[in-house]
Amino acid sequence: MTTISNDIFLPIKDELLVLDTNLKKMIGAKNPILYAAANHLFYAGGKRIRPAIVLLIAQATTKSAKIHPEHHRLAEITEIIHTASLVHDDIVDECETRRGVNTVHYKFSTKVAVLAGDFLFAQSSWYLANLNNLQVVKTISKVITDFAEGEVRQGLSTFDTNISIDDYTEKSFYKTASLIAASCKGASILSYTKDNMQKNFYLYGYHLGLAFQIIDDILDIIGSQKSLGKPAGSDLKNGNLTSPLFFALEEKPELYKFINREFQNKGDTEKAIAIIKITKGIEKARDLALEHVQAALQALENNQKSISINTLKLISCYIINRLN
Repeated sequence: MTTISNDIFLPIKDELLVLDTNLKKMIGAKNPILYAAANHLFYAGGKRIRPAIVLLIAQATTKSAKIHPEHHRLAEITEIIHTASLVHDDIVDECETRRGVNTVHYKFSTKVAVLAGDFLFAQSSWYLANLNNLQVVKTISKVITDFAEGEVRQGLSTFDTNISIDDYTEKSFYKTASLIAASCKGASILSYTKDNMQKNFYLYGYHLGLAFQIIDDILDIIGSQKSLGKPAGSDLKNGNLTSPLFFALEEKPELYKFINREFQNKGDTEKAIAIIKITKGIEKARDLALEHVQAALQALENNQKSISINTLKLISCYIINRLN
């Protein structure tokens, strides 16, 4: 799997270093176990794509490309919300590893992980309120509702072959694209841009987020535990039907038998993955992701050319290149 080059983030290199320092200060839980649990994923690292996008939009939309303190705080809030969602995701999906390290619930306990995730959401809400910008608060707080909606929908539709590709797209929005889209718009709001520019940055984040989720779903089929940071085939085992499987079902209806028995027989997951790989399912899913990447790039077209805008375009291209 292609990892994102640090060179791409050169325009905000110093800002990202400050972000890492501030994240650890912001969680500030008084209980040592809660602090250790919340801090666990921050130490595990991550690509920091979401806060990087916030900082780049700030550079692209302010005079003299100046990133204001409010932009920095929004970038930090975005990463905290994302991390909180991962803690809860791992509990629901029963994952033992994330980013190559033990998940919070596996390292500590499910109870501690739930509390740590809730704590991070609460911290993000507190810092969000202190931005003193009602429009941004409304935009970002909706994301936490979307996360819950996405998890409920996913939980109610496991192993359900009646859901459509539109249902899949909507779930992907709730789980991934909502945060990216909202944070893009939020960064633009903090720069006091016009409504049409705020809308375009929202669309950039919306399509980028959907593309990111689709590529994640492809990697769950073709990736390795080393490249994914978690076991391959996790979505199939958990009954989360994704775009590569939907497209593969059109060619190989025998896949239905694995889904209907919930991959319970020994070797079911491996057999299903082998079948998906010989169909056009992965290719069609990649094409769908590419459509969203192109839409994301289109949303940036009306912006004045700058290093920041060019970097946002490079991030869009990176999404697809994760498969290489």
